[in-house]
Amino acid sequence: MALKYMVTGASGQLGGLVIEALLANVPASEIGALVRRPEAAAALEAKGVTVRVADYTDPAALSAAFSGVDRLLLISSSEVGQRTSQHEAVINAAQAAGVGFLAYTSLLAAKTSPLTVLAGEHVATEEALAASGLSYAVLRNGWYTENYVMGVPAALEHGALIGAAGEGRISSAARRDYAEAAAAVLTGDLPDSGTVYELAGDASYTLADFAAELSKSSGKDIPYVNMSGEDYAGALKSAGLPEPVALMLANSDEGAAQGGLYSPSTDLSDLIGRGTTPWQDTLKAALS
Repeated sequence: MALKYMVTGASGQLGGLVIEALLANVPASEIGALVRRPEAAAALEAKGVTVRVADYTDPAALSAAFSGVDRLLLISSSEVGQRTSQHEAVINAAQAAGVGFLAYTSLLAAKTSPLTVLAGEHVATEEALAASGLSYAVLRNGWYTENYVMGVPAALEHGALIGAAGEGRISSAARRDYAEAAAAVLTGDLPDSGTVYELAGDASYTLADFAAELSKSSGKDIPYVNMSGEDYAGALKSAGLPEPVALMLANSDEGAAQGGLYSPSTDLSDLIGRGTTPWQDTLKAALS
């Protein structure tokens, strides 16, 4: 069955929001959702979208899933260290299935980013897209405000917000903002192949600013404690995070200290047709 749009990783946090954004603008009958696990299908099918099951590591299943798809959103895999091969499998399958356009969620300023743990696989994927012959666009997503908000419970429990971002400014936006931008690119007039969008929040802040707002909103004194990347990774591991995740988060904070999560670009607000969600609003919503 022909489908105008398909979203990979559709049962994930970003993917689910992209599906919602698409449903607000196009008929459910035109939307496909790709999931890895059959048990994730029911909730999406209840929305009226077509669900297809395929893993990023199964080329044959991917090719079948993309049959009849016109415009595809490739949401980057969450498996850091395996993403290049997984993304290449999706790109090859899209090419084999005759997909007309592919948009990919990359990393802010990927080719010059100091976030070394994350950037390499995104750059490799962008290069694979450029060599594929597909018509494509790159959505270089900045940080989700939720990435820092998820550390709020621990900060409140221990009386401090810890990190390794120094005085680096962070141009984050809400995950929903990025989802709406992806939907806008999929459903709008297609950009020239190879177009790159640098997507970031309209306002920026330091983690000291974040801690000050957290203190104000919670009524508790929560200072920001800056650490070395090594010490921050150690603290995250002690808190129970797997070592690869701890190292990735610490590297990302170190990159933020070098300006890797800051951008003056207005591509995100331009795409969604409004200002990006203030980071303070996302923090306050989490506290409430």
